[in-house]
Amino acid sequence: MTENHIETGSCLCGKIKYEFNRKDVISAGHCHCKDCQKITGSGKATIVFVHTKKLKINDDYKVYSVVGHDGTNVHRGFCPECGSPVISYVTEQPNLRFIKAGSLDNSSWIEICLLYTSPSPRDKRQSRMPSSA
Repeated sequence: MTENHIETGSCLCGKIKYEFNRKDVISAGHCHCKDCQKITGSGKATIVFVHTKKLKINDDYKVYSVVGHDGTNVHRGFCPECGSPVISYVTEQPNLRFIKAGSLDNSSWIEICLLYTSPSPRDKRQSRMPSSA
């Protein structure tokens, strides 16, 4: 994912548009937490992590904020017209944005590096977000 290439994406109706350089991607992963399952209506959210300052996005999106399963303040950006989820971020990591991979115009280059899951006594996998440093 270190290639120098401008990636673009949008919501379904095209009102929300964004772009970033592929070389600025920190990582990508699947999140299987209950919050992501509910917001996507599927078993996971596939997300691409980008530094806030490296992402260009119009701010026409609406935000729904919640306290996430891990206690972080999660803000989910979606299109007020078509309802497509596009971006998320947490107050505790202001330098990091989570792009919904399904909103990319081309997601074929994404390599999943990380897996997140809700903490559970039966689940031994660790849940850790990448650093925004």
